[in-house]
Amino acid sequence: MAEKGSLPIYSRRLREAREAHGISQRALGIQAGLDEFVASTRVNRYEAGVHQPDLQTLQHLAQVLGLPVAYFYAEDDDLAQLIANFKGGRAKTKR
Repeated sequence: MAEKGSLPIYSRRLREAREAHGISQRALGIQAGLDEFVASTRVNRYEAGVHQPDLQTLQHLAQVLGLPVAYFYAEDDDLAQLIANFKGGRAKTKR
């Protein structure tokens, strides 16, 4: 697995948001509409940077987490936090 700094930004933000939301990879995937038999694996691959979710899938994941899609692509942690706070999301960036 790649180091934290080398992961795509959407991967790091997805993991941080999911953990802050207190939900498992499987539960997130299922609530986002992924097939229950592959939900955990797909979310894991998104978080590991192996695959990138398409826009529709990311929209569903973001909706479950209560965040706008823009949060997942904000390169700056402070900007990501502002986006999350503006939307009323629960994501917390790690410093």
